[in-house]
Amino acid sequence: MATYIVGDLQGCFDELRLLLDKVGFDPQQDELWLVGDLVARGDKSLECLRFVKGLGNAAKTVLGNHDLHLIATALGLKSIKKKDRVDTIFAADDFQELIDWLRHQPLLRQHPQHGFLMCHAGISPDWSLRRAKKCAAEVEAVLRHGDYRTLIKNMYGDQPARWNRQLQGQARLRYILNAFTRMRFCYADHRLDFDSKATLADAPPDLFPWYELDNPTYQQQPILFGHWASLVGESTPKGIYALDSGCVWGNYMTMLRWDDQQFFYQSAVKNYLSFDK
Repeated sequence: MATYIVGDLQGCFDELRLLLDKVGFDPQQDELWLVGDLVARGDKSLECLRFVKGLGNAAKTVLGNHDLHLIATALGLKSIKKKDRVDTIFAADDFQELIDWLRHQPLLRQHPQHGFLMCHAGISPDWSLRRAKKCAAEVEAVLRHGDYRTLIKNMYGDQPARWNRQLQGQARLRYILNAFTRMRFCYADHRLDFDSKATLADAPPDLFPWYELDNPTYQQQPILFGHWASLVGESTPKGIYALDSGCVWGNYMTMLRWDDQQFFYQSAVKNYLSFDK
């Protein structure tokens, strides 16, 4: 039995299948963990959703920002963006089944044997592991069993930018969602920044990657995440694994076999850069 972790799919189904064929993935024995953003800019988001869902217990995914936006469009709260190639999902006979399945996915997972943590964007610099799990569970409970329409409607926005355990209501839930699915850079005082999408070399000097801030959580268990394609070629601290290598932007898809720490790569098979960004 092997455990594989793959970066953002973003609808790049062909590359995923090539990677799985390359490693001889066997869903009867192996596990596939996915860092979120199963859908959006690639041309086979429907195939990605159906495939991951169809793997059952052999696949473990988390929610990404594009997955959440798909739920928002399914609820009629947002319009489909032209750059998000998800029309086939809305035309599918199993549309509602897929959306309901997606809504029941978590924000944070921890592997029961290997111990690594997996989320889409990262873990807030203000959170202990216990706090991170508790915060994830708060949002997951609403998505699965609560007033998820109000949650999704109010998740858009950059404030509050700093965690405070006294936060309540939609502001608290919005911060949790932003940390888990949108975070990249932070200020030294742990405020989240959502304006800069620059490379590390071009980022403003007062901004730092979230994983470089002082938080003992970052050294307790390995953390695997996606979301940040511009980290391609950048080194990260020990135990921090950035797996989004921008396949949908014409780069490549990355997969890690946890058991022997071997990486596998698949170049984009289509000119996704020609899509309307």
